[in-house]
Amino acid sequence: MRIGMKQVITIMAVLLLAIAVTGCTSDDDGSDNKGSSSSADNGDFGDEFTNTIGVEFQLMEAGSFDMGTSKYVYSQPIHEVRLDDPFYIGKYEVTQEQWESVMGSNPSSSKGDDQPVESVSWNDVQEFIDKLNELEGTTKYRLPTEAEWEYAARAGSTTLYSFGEIDEDEGPFLKDYAWYQENSYERTHDVGEKLPNEWGLYDVHGNVWEYVQDSWVDNYGGASEDGSAVEKGSGSLRVARGGSYSSKENALYTAYRKKQDPRDGDSSTGFRLVMDA
Repeated sequence: MRIGMKQVITIMAVLLLAIAVTGCTSDDDGSDNKGSSSSADNGDFGDEFTNTIGVEFQLMEAGSFDMGTSKYVYSQPIHEVRLDDPFYIGKYEVTQEQWESVMGSNPSSSKGDDQPVESVSWNDVQEFIDKLNELEGTTKYRLPTEAEWEYAARAGSTTLYSFGEIDEDEGPFLKDYAWYQENSYERTHDVGEKLPNEWGLYDVHGNVWEYVQDSWVDNYGGASEDGSAVEKGSGSLRVARGGSYSSKENALYTAYRKKQDPRDGDSSTGFRLVMDA
C-alpha cells in the first residue's frame, strides 16, 4: 500500500513539474493585445488599438460602397468606390488634451480636455501628424481620404444619416447622435457623448467639421474608383466633412461636403485621425 502511494506521489510531482515548465515557456501572443499600444509599428493590433497619446482606433475592413448623393451637385455623381486595404480610424475626433500632448499648446476656442480640438487649420493638422509620426517612429498616421471618411461614417448605410431615416414620432432622432444647431448651445462638447454609428464611431455627425486629406473638387466627375485622395497642390482648398455644432441638419448628411482654405482654422473645425493597418 505504501509503495502504491509513493508511485502516486511521484507521478503527481512529475505532472506538476511538467505543467510548471509549460507555463513558464509558453508563447502567450496576448490576444488581449497586451503591450501593443506603445507604438504604431507593433504589427497586428486586432479590431481596436490605442496609441501613446490615447487616440482610440477602430479597424475598418476593406470594402466597397456608393459614394455621394443626388441632393447636391458637388456630391454627384454617385459612384462606386472600392477600398482594397483595411485601415484604422479614430473612434473619436482628436481631443484638445491629445493635441496639446504633441504640440504643447491648445488653440481651441471652447476649452476642455475631452472636447475636440478646433481653431486649427488643415496645415496645422499636417504639422501635428508629422510630429506624432516622429514621436512614435512611424509614418502610419494621416488624415482619412474623403472616400475613407464617408465609408467609415456611413457604416454600411445608404441613407442620408448613418443611423437610418429619421422618424419624428418614434425615432431615430438626430439629437441622439449629434451636436448641431438645435441642441449644442453654440459650442463644442466632449467627444463620445452621443450615440455611435453602427461601426462604433462617435460624432461623425456634428460637434466639429472634420478635415480630410483631399483637395476640393466641384464634383465627382473625375473621382477614382479606389478612393485615393485628390491632390491639387499644397495651396489648394481642402475638404471638411460631417457638420458641426453650428450646422443645420442637412450639413450633417454623410455625403455633405464643405471646402476650406488650408491656412484658416475656425472654432467649428477639427479632425479625426487614420492609421494605416
